[in-house]
Amino acid sequence: MSALFACEEPATWRSVYEKYWDVVEVKAKGKKSGKLLELEKWYQEELPSLISSRPDEHITRSELVKLMEWKLTRGKFRPRLQQLVASNSEDVVKKCSRRAFGLLPDVQAAIAELSSLKGVGPATASAVLAAGAPRLTAFMSDEAVESVPGLAPIQYTAKHYALYLNKIAARSAKLNKVDPQQDWTPHRLELCLWAMTTASQQQLQLLQDVEVKGSTKETSDPDTEQRPAKKLRTV
Repeated sequence: MSALFACEEPATWRSVYEKYWDVVEVKAKGKKSGKLLELEKWYQEELPSLISSRPDEHITRSELVKLMEWKLTRGKFRPRLQQLVASNSEDVVKKCSRRAFGLLPDVQAAIAELSSLKGVGPATASAVLAAGAPRLTAFMSDEAVESVPGLAPIQYTAKHYALYLNKIAARSAKLNKVDPQQDWTPHRLELCLWAMTTASQQQLQLLQDVEVKGSTKETSDPDTEQRPAKKLRTV
């Protein structure tokens, strides 16, 4: 799937992006009777509006709990994380997320702030930030990270997220230089990479007609070739 990441043709990326919800709908059929589709629409459409409507951008405890439900339904199910996130108090979640959004554009500082919450690691923290600041951040989904050359095997650490985001941000900037619409963001690229990888893994016909053109060769960065951590408590 790294072929898409290396692609410099906006039209190719847009073809994948336009099929995003089709891929979600197909995958949702096997995810708790369509629960994924409901949660996906909430995360991609409703949550961003809620965050941006607040003078002091933040999320509530119930939103964090629902975000974790979305994340676990979309990816690997880890029930313990749901319990840990739910153990955070309303006041702590609001204060912590308010500080995190206030730290932007220092994404790493914001990730560290959110990671102080119970059950929240860099991946979950990135999901919170991507909902409120899609132009600066991208969700650290397994599918997207594994699509970026030099980042496998995935590690749920702040350092690994920084490597991932740097590459995603650089690619979105390059696409915007040649695309008149200039609407590419790190968050949107993550959606494309997730859709392409998911369609391939589930052998869906939806994206088979997308021809990846204009790819450039990506070389591995030795700093990204790290051994996976022995224990991953939060993501």
